[in-house]
Amino acid sequence: MTMFLLTPVLAAVACILIVWLFKNAGRSIERRKGEPTGRAEARPWMDEDFKDSTDLCQVEEDADESQESEENVEHIAFSHTRYPEKEMVKRSQEFYELLNKRRSIRFISNEQIPMEVIDNVIRAAGTAPSGAHTEPWTFVVVKDPDTKHKIREIIEEEEEINYLKRMGHRWVTDLKKLRTNWIKEYLDTAPVLILIFKQVHGFAANGQRKVHYYSEISVSIACGILLAALQNAGLVTVTTTPLNCGPRLRVLLGRPTNEKLLMLLPVGYPSQEATVPDLKRKCLDQIMVTV
Repeated sequence: MTMFLLTPVLAAVACILIVWLFKNAGRSIERRKGEPTGRAEARPWMDEDFKDSTDLCQVEEDADESQESEENVEHIAFSHTRYPEKEMVKRSQEFYELLNKRRSIRFISNEQIPMEVIDNVIRAAGTAPSGAHTEPWTFVVVKDPDTKHKIREIIEEEEEINYLKRMGHRWVTDLKKLRTNWIKEYLDTAPVLILIFKQVHGFAANGQRKVHYYSEISVSIACGILLAALQNAGLVTVTTTPLNCGPRLRVLLGRPTNEKLLMLLPVGYPSQEATVPDLKRKCLDQIMVTV
């Protein structure tokens, strides 16, 4: 009789045990899904500051439904200069030849450069198109030697970790032919550093958040124009994307939290001992497809 009385109790205990096992198995599966596999860990590590926020636009829009649209902008006649076809070919060829001489220079002289030139090249970068004309960029120009050195210290500290741990064997191997490492002497010697920040969002006149569409793409286009403008002015630079340095550099430079570092450009004249890898660019038929 006692045995029969215990059976329901044992059955209840068994049910509880089964439920507990299923719940823990589910948690284990979720943890495994969230954990990177051995293969994934071999991929290059990505800085959060370099991830595009475009996919967050809809979320921000939903959160800012109360945001009022700006007044309609008046449209005016477009002023255009049309060149004869012969002149078009000549100008396009000359512009290509100018930009084809552009190289990434890691040996930069400490000779001072005219600040009016820096003003003009940043003005040129500011002409870039942007999503809904939000102009989501901030160009921070650093000339102060102490600030430049602090920037170098932050970057070299993180870059050493990047090269040794975060970037992965393949990335580091691919960089060997360029003879790059975590030592960035040019951050001290270059007379000017330009740090380009993307504004993840802006602020409307009433202080509410203003959505910035395609901020990553917009600021990247501005960076491309800036590189062309520097080449046109006879200055050199090297595109630097310091991984994991964005938050510290943002604090150092007193930038708001809605700005994220996208690129850093040391700008100046090439030093007398400057060298570059003897690289070749792809031919036109390798980069262009006509349909």
